[in-house]
Amino acid sequence: MSKYIFITGGVVSSLGKGISGASIGKLLQLRGFKVNMIKFDPYINVDPGTMNPYQHGEVFVTVDGAESDLDLGTYERFLDIYTSKANTNTAGSIYQTVIDNERRGNYNGDTVQVIPHITDEIKKRFLAFKNTYDITIIEIGGTIGDIESLPFIEAARQFQLENKKDVLSIHVSYIPYIAGAHELKTKPTQHSVNKLREIGISPDIIICRTEHCLDEAIRKKISLFCSVEKDCVLEALDASSIYYIPENLHKQNADALIMKKLNIKPKNKIDNAWFARIKKIETFTKKVKIAIVGKYVNLRDAYKSIVESLKIAAAHLNVQPEISYINSQDKNLITKLEGFAGILVPGGFGKRGVDGKIKAISYARENKIPFLGICLGMQCSVIEAARNLAKLKNADSTEFNANTKFPVIKFLEEQKNIEYRGATMRLGSYKSNILKNSLAYSLYKTTEIAERHRHRYEMNPEFVDILKEAGLKVTAYHKDILPEIVEIANHPFFIGVQFHPEFGSRLTKPHPLFRGFVSAALEKHK
Repeated sequence: MSKYIFITGGVVSSLGKGISGASIGKLLQLRGFKVNMIKFDPYINVDPGTMNPYQHGEVFVTVDGAESDLDLGTYERFLDIYTSKANTNTAGSIYQTVIDNERRGNYNGDTVQVIPHITDEIKKRFLAFKNTYDITIIEIGGTIGDIESLPFIEAARQFQLENKKDVLSIHVSYIPYIAGAHELKTKPTQHSVNKLREIGISPDIIICRTEHCLDEAIRKKISLFCSVEKDCVLEALDASSIYYIPENLHKQNADALIMKKLNIKPKNKIDNAWFARIKKIETFTKKVKIAIVGKYVNLRDAYKSIVESLKIAAAHLNVQPEISYINSQDKNLITKLEGFAGILVPGGFGKRGVDGKIKAISYARENKIPFLGICLGMQCSVIEAARNLAKLKNADSTEFNANTKFPVIKFLEEQKNIEYRGATMRLGSYKSNILKNSLAYSLYKTTEIAERHRHRYEMNPEFVDILKEAGLKVTAYHKDILPEIVEIANHPFFIGVQFHPEFGSRLTKPHPLFRGFVSAALEKHK
């Protein structure tokens, strides 16, 4: 029978519930179990697709086209799995389903209520992968005590009551350090656990996020006041890399504790090679300087998967990346780009900051600096080439100038006449065919690829020949029509892609585009 682990969070948000859950999942994988993860977010948005990145960070896209929380990227990279629409849930999507059912008359005249109708729908989604995985880890977003997350916690309580032997509850909480008193304080965690117990869930394990080690007295105090065994009070110290956390938890017997409480036996001895491979990264002394030029640089989570992809690629090349975030609206943008071995322009929406991105691309092209453009970054490289190489004055995207004489980027035909903004873009995995004798082919080593997309605009095929003559060549197409990859020859590394390769990076397998980009930056660095 499948086993279930619930992850909740207390005291403050952004504690790393997703990283804690993924780390536990990794340990259980190393023990031989088949593990999956599901995320439940309490906000009313149906998905985060319409949110500003400053509100929610990066929007991660699943293979089947779901716009989701960035934690799903963490799940995929840690566990080397492919998530789907069933891995991401929000209060908005659940309420929408229940209301649609009510409108169809599916409740036989019942008064539709949070209990049982909303909680039943949540429990149904808990079981989305029943009998497909040995263990399903369910992360409930938000903070205990928030009114928004109450239906999810209630559903978890009911689920645990109905499946007592197969459910484990883990609470991630914050232990603040009062510098003036030189003291760690457990009171916030006590209140958080008491609030959880009021709802009817007693955590089996508490993971304490802290900047300082927990001494024996602190562990005993948390154990006593939170009614958990002392060995089940685990510390999650701040770490220089999130990939060190599985080993940190393993050293505290987290995997053994979980297996004991779920009454399951390991399928094999833990493979320490994974830990050793991660530790090796610490020994790399060579560094490479990469600049990310975007407009959401004040919130690093807006580029979470890109940053992790750069780190993974660098690790496989035995170097440390020095990543700097440069605002594309900075008046001193070009000056700040001096000294970088690689320039990456990521995706985004809207005109703000686009002029700076185009300037950064011109700088990379003219100074032979390795360049990688992603989604809007690719579109900006097309605009830059059209204006400066093909001499198409004021060439633009119809997103920014609907009346441009040279619409080198235009609205996708299927996007016209769409009423809703949410979940209506070109989303999910699409196949492309790569031309041989191209940089893309040398990186992928295949002519057919499938990558994840998230956009409404596309390079206008009408300008392919004009731009080719000017020096920008399309080297991959979707269905032989829509341009997917552009390159500039006689350059160390200049490539723009319409899709999001960062979503395909894995700890054990860096994405070929990122590996090629970092490798070219290393050559530039010499």
